Amino acid sequence: MKERLQKILSRYGVASRRSAETMIAEGRVRLNGKIAQIGDLAEDGADRIEVDGKLLTGAPERKYLMLNKPRGYVTTLSDEKGRRTVAELVADCGFRVYPVGRLDLYSEGLLLLTNDGDFAQKLMHPRHRAEKQYELWVSRYTPGAEEALRRPIELDGRQTIPAEVRLIWHKGDTAMLQVILREGRNRQIRRLCEAAGLTATRLRRVREGSLSLGDLPVGAWRPLTETEIASLEL
Repeated sequence: MKERLQKILSRYGVASRRSAETMIAEGRVRLNGKIAQIGDLAEDGADRIEVDGKLLTGAPERKYLMLNKPRGYVTTLSDEKGRRTVAELVADCGFRVYPVGRLDLYSEGLLLLTNDGDFAQKLMHPRHRAEKQYELWVSRYTPGAEEALRRPIELDGRQTIPAEVRLIWHKGDTAMLQVILREGRNRQIRRLCEAAGLTATRLRRVREGSLSLGDLPVGAWRPLTETEIASLEL
């Protein structure tokens, strides 16, 4: 069955679909001897596909990992500014995997990585609104500030879905809160804090859907179990 070339590249773990489109646009992919174009269709196993001069053969074993991302790492496979990347932390897994979603440079906690492009695409689709739970430390706290954090704000031209916010403790003007989101907008919690007059000093994701970070050490990774993978299937 014919399908878009970038979907095949993603399934083989070459790159995410978006990155595969960039590779095609850069002329790095050949289809049956000719430079591929965006929109080209191919049949896996029947058409000859080459990436950077190498023939695409043998779909790799699918891998699904959970990483406890530390602060100070960017959620990319490479960085033009020379910053440390999450790819360095999972380099010993034996496969080329890429992140599902993002945590910004100063955020930490649960991050999924995989070489299964279809799986990643499903999890990142707006229809998949799995709860994401965070631990948030703030300064400039005043009693009742959590109510301001719950209010929707406009991000990139759209209103956010109201967050669930619960106060864990506070001492003076510092506090720790639990925040649950049902969408993944860019720097959403930090921008909610700015709108509420708070300063986020630490942000840690501890749960995504049914997956919990648990006692996984900072900077360490582990494979997802079959049960965990099944719980994320749509």
